Amino acid sequence: MEVPLRVTLPYRGPMSPPQATRADPRILDLGGDFYDEVTPAYFPKAIPRFFNQRWAERIGLGALAAAARERHFARFDPLPGNLSRPLALRYHGHQFRHYNPELGDGRGFLFAQLRDDRGRLLDLATKGSGQTPWSRRADGRLTLKGGVREVLATEMLEALGVNTSKSFALYETGEELWRGDEPSPTRSAVLTRLGHGHIRIGSFQRLAYLGETANLAKLVRYCLVNLYGEAETNDPLADAARLFDLMCGATARLAASYLAVGFVHGVLNSDNIAISGESFDYGPWRFTPEWDDAFTAAYFDETGLYAFGRQPEAIHWDVAQLAESLALLGEVPGLADMLNGWGARFQEELVAALLTRLGINPRGAAADKPLAAALVKALQARTVTIDRLFFHWRGGRDPGGERYAAEPYRALAALLDGRGTIPTHPYWSDPEPCSLHIEEVEAIWAPIAERDDWSSFDGKIAAIRRMGQAISTPLDPIRATGQQAIVTGGV
Repeated sequence: MEVPLRVTLPYRGPMSPPQATRADPRILDLGGDFYDEVTPAYFPKAIPRFFNQRWAERIGLGALAAAARERHFARFDPLPGNLSRPLALRYHGHQFRHYNPELGDGRGFLFAQLRDDRGRLLDLATKGSGQTPWSRRADGRLTLKGGVREVLATEMLEALGVNTSKSFALYETGEELWRGDEPSPTRSAVLTRLGHGHIRIGSFQRLAYLGETANLAKLVRYCLVNLYGEAETNDPLADAARLFDLMCGATARLAASYLAVGFVHGVLNSDNIAISGESFDYGPWRFTPEWDDAFTAAYFDETGLYAFGRQPEAIHWDVAQLAESLALLGEVPGLADMLNGWGARFQEELVAALLTRLGINPRGAAADKPLAAALVKALQARTVTIDRLFFHWRGGRDPGGERYAAEPYRALAALLDGRGTIPTHPYWSDPEPCSLHIEEVEAIWAPIAERDDWSSFDGKIAAIRRMGQAISTPLDPIRATGQQAIVTGGV
């Protein structure tokens, strides 16, 4: 695999002091052509199962008492100064390369918009909150297992440095749901997500399909200003070009980060690709244990369209649908060149993601490209899991031993010589890395289903966050003493 240059560290930022809530429902600027007001479902129960306190503090909701949490995130009473009614957004999209003009928020809605401690506009949106005009024949509900799986996915991806939506609140709702792909009846839940934008490629596809050029230009401006913090111009074509350029970069980083952490989203349809480049909407996701290009997450992905190694291709294809939609505005400057250059951006971002996860600082193309290529070859050897290799080799350490005696590892060790750093967090001395393969997900769910025992779930969230702290802890340069390098932390 060709892997050129560039390293950008993901933002994990220090926890900021609690702030006041800054409501900012900017979605209303778009007007009624973009959404439908809806009424939340009434649920017989509201049993709290998860609340993201650390992100609640970052958006000014950290002081909410339990009763207020329930009102807002199980009953969906409006937040002060925010949307008075939830909004189901309208969009279309390609599903497994087949165009579907009947999509839209079918079991969720946009509940509120507010600013975080960095000034970013964030959306609080739901999954499982009831039927909308876009539900088609579905019940608009979410299984509790689906909610648990999404919490686990978002926590793990955030800890690994992937740009992802956050699971904000999960309530069990006391209904019995019937599903064809799991034992039924099964328990129900409603999930609130926190994400940087609710607009996806399919939002633009819908407007292009309907020929609504004025609304298409309006949506471009909305995304450019509110999701990327860019100043709009009086030139719709220039705005479209700038948005597409930013979005190409964001999605290239997303695709690279999926590979670096071994993640398979499962359903990379164009309605599941956010314009902000933030990963979201987790259904049949999985982490592949080994670097297996053919590994799939969804049992219904019979052709492997969204397999692990095909995810960059899938995301690029979706980005092409955005380009086609924007072309309705006219001759967007550089549109084809930016689309054709997406692959090179992805390759650069893959180097960034691989070196970041390994804990190695960049040195430039001449050194970083061969190192990333050697790392991929070591991963492709598939003698250890992806998690274990990055755990053992963190900071450029050469663990040695029989397991890493083969040529791909020796080639990697040679390129890492002199580039090491010291992983100082105690996590790196644990006997095993923190992983989240499908067997463990099922093992976490089993005691919840059988006896309402949430201890494994709570323990896993704590372990994942500890790993995230270890990954974000700065690494110290190795101090050479003669021919020896002093390295702390065991394997």
